[in-house]
Amino acid sequence: MKKFLSIVNILFLLVLGGLLFVWIEREIENKRIREARPLPSGLHTIVEEKSVELVEQANVIGIPILITDGFRSIESQNEIYEQGRTNSGAIVSYAKGGESYHNYGLAIDFALLNQDNSISYDLQRDSNGNGKADWFEVARIGKELGFTWGGDWRGFKDYPHFEYTLGLSIRELQNGWRLEDRIEENKR
Repeated sequence: MKKFLSIVNILFLLVLGGLLFVWIEREIENKRIREARPLPSGLHTIVEEKSVELVEQANVIGIPILITDGFRSIESQNEIYEQGRTNSGAIVSYAKGGESYHNYGLAIDFALLNQDNSISYDLQRDSNGNGKADWFEVARIGKELGFTWGGDWRGFKDYPHFEYTLGLSIRELQNGWRLEDRIEENKR
């Protein structure tokens, strides 16, 4: 009987080991596939749709806004990063190329639109006269649409910034993960 149990245990461990080996092989192959994926070259369609909704909903409550930035290439992100460092101007970003959600098509920036079509970054402006700052009303709309707002960040406040990441980190994006992966993962 002991011999039989020993054989069963050995077979069980062999099967378990084989399944573990197959799982590890699959994970390694998936990692290779992810790392071979090209970087996005534009705003993700979900983010694009949500940015249109943001503009429309803000207009409904009398706050015209403009999406001032969306997808950024690695090169343009590096140029923005250099502002205030090696180039003139104030520092506007702490993210180098590849370290911004803009580089993966998952972020947008906005500004308030004046009647003369110039833009405003006035955080106190109340153009619809309801006693609430327009900027924070737009932030509320963005958050209701599923965006994370840069004005809620603990450190550097990036008031014009919205991102839609479904919890993906920059490191995951750098390793080839994409929004579709997280959507598929959430379906399971």
